[in-house]
Amino acid sequence: MAKNLLIVESPAKAKTIEGYLGKDFTVKSSYGHIRDLVKSEDAIDIPNNFAQRYEVPADKKQVVSELKKLAKEAEMVWLASDEDREGEAISWHLFETLGLKNDKTKRIVFHEITKPAIIRAIENPRTIDYNLVNAQQARRVLDRLVGFELSPVLWKKVKPSLSAGRVQSVAVRLIVEREREINRFTPEAAFRIVAIFGKGRDAFKAELAERFAEQVQAEKFLQDCIDAAFTVNSLETRPTKRSPAAPFTTSTLQQEASRKLGFSVSRTMSVAQKLYESGKITYMRTDSVNLSEMALNAAQQEITSAYGERYHQSRKYKTKSASAQEAHEAIRPTYFNEHTIDGDNAEKRLYELIWKRAIASQMSEAQFEKTTAKIGISTRPEGLVANGEVMKFDGFLKVYLESNDEDDDSNQDGDNAILPPLTKGQQLTLQEMTATERYSRPPARYTEASLVKKLEELGIGRPSTYAPTISTVQNRGYVIKEEREGKTRNYRVLTLKDKAVKQEEKTENTGAEKNKLFPTDIGAVVNDFLVQHFNGIVDFHFTANVEKQFDEIAQGLTEWTAMLKDFYTPFHEGVESTIQTADKARGERDLGVHPESGKKISVRIGRFGPFVQIGDTENEEEKPQYASLRTGQMIETITLEEALELFKLPKKVGVFEDKDMTVAIGRFGPYIRHNSTFYSLPKGVDPMGVTEPQAIEIIEDKRKKDAEKLIKTFDENPDVKILNGRWGPYIEFGKLNVKIPKGKEPKELTYEECKALADAMEKDPKAKKPAGKKFAKKK
Repeated sequence: MAKNLLIVESPAKAKTIEGYLGKDFTVKSSYGHIRDLVKSEDAIDIPNNFAQRYEVPADKKQVVSELKKLAKEAEMVWLASDEDREGEAISWHLFETLGLKNDKTKRIVFHEITKPAIIRAIENPRTIDYNLVNAQQARRVLDRLVGFELSPVLWKKVKPSLSAGRVQSVAVRLIVEREREINRFTPEAAFRIVAIFGKGRDAFKAELAERFAEQVQAEKFLQDCIDAAFTVNSLETRPTKRSPAAPFTTSTLQQEASRKLGFSVSRTMSVAQKLYESGKITYMRTDSVNLSEMALNAAQQEITSAYGERYHQSRKYKTKSASAQEAHEAIRPTYFNEHTIDGDNAEKRLYELIWKRAIASQMSEAQFEKTTAKIGISTRPEGLVANGEVMKFDGFLKVYLESNDEDDDSNQDGDNAILPPLTKGQQLTLQEMTATERYSRPPARYTEASLVKKLEELGIGRPSTYAPTISTVQNRGYVIKEEREGKTRNYRVLTLKDKAVKQEEKTENTGAEKNKLFPTDIGAVVNDFLVQHFNGIVDFHFTANVEKQFDEIAQGLTEWTAMLKDFYTPFHEGVESTIQTADKARGERDLGVHPESGKKISVRIGRFGPFVQIGDTENEEEKPQYASLRTGQMIETITLEEALELFKLPKKVGVFEDKDMTVAIGRFGPYIRHNSTFYSLPKGVDPMGVTEPQAIEIIEDKRKKDAEKLIKTFDENPDVKILNGRWGPYIEFGKLNVKIPKGKEPKELTYEECKALADAMEKDPKAKKPAGKKFAKKK
């Protein structure tokens, strides 16, 4: 048995580290946390200074048993969990659960998995930092108390099975408030003037700084320019510089991976974790932009050898966040000379992004020459402005350019255009001038990454909490990430060409969204209830202040149980009072009356989601009518006309094979029901306008596709089929999708062989698939 047992959090990390240490070390993984608060309400003994009851979950008992055995046999146990508060808490849980002794336990930390870093950590061990442990405990206890006390209030006052959380509720509030800003927004139109001077390679654009609110003003401007002389009144050329962005922190990595690679926040963290554990990058949970001296030297060496001395410029970045730990480093490659790595496509792409950002941060500024030409109009007091930019030295741009969150079409003609040679006093020839109607934009909806940015700006959450927060609000059904089609909008374009002004009407698609976060109706109702009755929980400043208090506990400045007491006492009183006094919240809204029956039409949250109701249960003998809202519709914005449309379906569209065809809208969109079978309507087909021939064509087309998919059926059992799927042939055995072993010809399989394969799959818990699930996509 080796003298030393070193415990890390993940098996991948254990494997990497084991390669660096000799035979005297056994490296094992705890597979993350080995114990947690018990699930029951007595997990926290509030009167007894918030004492906690922990348990080792069933799936960790074997791991704990093995680690206990190895720890007893070892002369020294090294706790090497991650360097953040979560990691410190894991080390403490290991110390307590494994029954370790102070004199035989050492705590080590490192923020990169390289042999020198591991050896250096072993040469400089420390003890468990109980300030960090207490900060983590305070967060865990406080969040459990909030969840356990608030959730029952929501069950009683809003809807069963809901839950609330401290940081998550603030995230939902941000999304709800942004949606309401967008709903209140009224776009304003104004005409933008752009002129094109010169021809061919010497053509360039100039723009009027002002915009005209009325078409008459824009038209008058163009008319005045028909016989005008255009003169270059002034030319200003000045050098400008652009500096690189700081190396990545957790939040900036999440934002840039979203913008450049299209990764969700959780995917970014999952891929970064793999890169860290295999020794490719430094620790991925950090709010520091600091780089170590060793990293600065390595970056310098790589830049000068790859690009030359002129491209290197050493920089030390300072973190704006007061809570950031400068001893930690930004996210960077472990070895700067490795421009690319082996791994799957996602790992390669994320690594390349991290490498480029870190290298660029130590490179020279990009240098430009910016030219501004002001152009006078003989018939008007206003002037046009043309901007041009010429790159003189690319510097860091040779490697990397940071992206922006929002695409701004206001600068679509670009400051980066190159102007032809111009001189002061030069007369210009107008090729054409346009006045284009442009609409103001509402505030942008949040993406996962821009929501992380906002939470960070407000001081809410920390590097380890961003990804779980974003996942939780979606899993709870308070927020949905989706694409939405835009609406067609007309706009006018006036064009001056060949001494005449012409008008044309064009169309554009506006309001289309991709991977944006939308609040659900239940998210909005829960948010309003919390704002009304628990404003402290969803108050941005209050939540940020709680985070600061956790930081103070981590620094040993605040006693953690005192902080919890200050929070819990007023919070608990609020819970008790709300249960007694608050009315039930359903987000109900009256839309008006039915144009024919005169009955009231309202919309609200029900047990199965938002719905519209015609009639009143209390005052009428006739039962009310109900209809669920469609995807994209919300209680707050649905109109009376849209609500009435919901009652036009289901609708009979004809008869086929002596059976009715009925069009309806379900959970997965519009469909035709025929002979107890459902046929989805193709995208773009309006369910209200489906004709009998169209419906027959949809049914026959689906049957044809199903027939092509079918390889074999069995007389013994009609529920058993051999089908051709996306990933090849498989057996559909009732609700099971069964893999066909290699070497077996699908057409030759007997019913008995199919049954045997299905039985074997049912008995194997690892192989069993939930009903309705297809095989996982191959990676």
